[in-house]
Amino acid sequence: MEVLENYTDKIKELIMTYGLKVVAAIIALVVGLWIINLIVKAFARVMEKKEVDPSLRGFINSLTGILLKIMLVITVISMVGIQMTSFIAILGAAGLAVGMALSGTLQNFAGGVMILIFKPFKVGDFIEAQGYMGTVSEIQIFITVLKTPDNKTILIPNGGLSTGSLVNFSTEERRRVDFSFGIAYGDNYDDAKALLLKLIAQDERIFKTPEPFIVLGALADSSVNITVRVWAKSSDYWGVFFDMNEKVYKEFDKHGLHIPFPQLDVHLEK
Repeated sequence: MEVLENYTDKIKELIMTYGLKVVAAIIALVVGLWIINLIVKAFARVMEKKEVDPSLRGFINSLTGILLKIMLVITVISMVGIQMTSFIAILGAAGLAVGMALSGTLQNFAGGVMILIFKPFKVGDFIEAQGYMGTVSEIQIFITVLKTPDNKTILIPNGGLSTGSLVNFSTEERRRVDFSFGIAYGDNYDDAKALLLKLIAQDERIFKTPEPFIVLGALADSSVNITVRVWAKSSDYWGVFFDMNEKVYKEFDKHGLHIPFPQLDVHLEK
């Protein structure tokens, strides 16, 4: 009984010593996270009013939130009564092990910094990287967020973006739109070329200079392929591409120009 009473007294002593501290630490943690959330949101609004580069906003918000949470955790631990010198020593040893395990994460952080410094792309640009295409919606501390044309959200690590190949379709104001139209061998090439020039002239989105490029590109197995290259605004690229294909199909048919397809004649001998 005496041993049991001693254990009970020690438990009571621990509860009296650390119980209130633990409760206070939990309250501080909850309130601190709420305050950090408010600070990050307020900081984001300030950066928006100051017209800070959108590419920089997401990165700074992520970094600010992480740093404030680290400070909060340290504060909460000190409130419980754990000696900070011992905690820092343990944290240092753990940090080394975690750092080795999270080398990829550190690479992504460094990649994010490199993206902000060299600016291979910015928020709002349409890019192709790591096998994905989409519009950059946010650059965070470790990842970049893409929105695909079919409204999917793609998260790409910054490390791969900073070291891998990347195509930015929004860097230049104008892009070249390439076409290849096939006509049958019996059709008149000059008539087809004149019709293509007419359709190009009717589309106000296509620039007059550089002049449209139309040549006989190839004599294929079943068609005469006409290569067409025109220039338009980058934002008009797909509109010009799809509209021109539709117009050419309709106008070729209307003017008796045939779009051939591969076919095979089989002759049977008796």
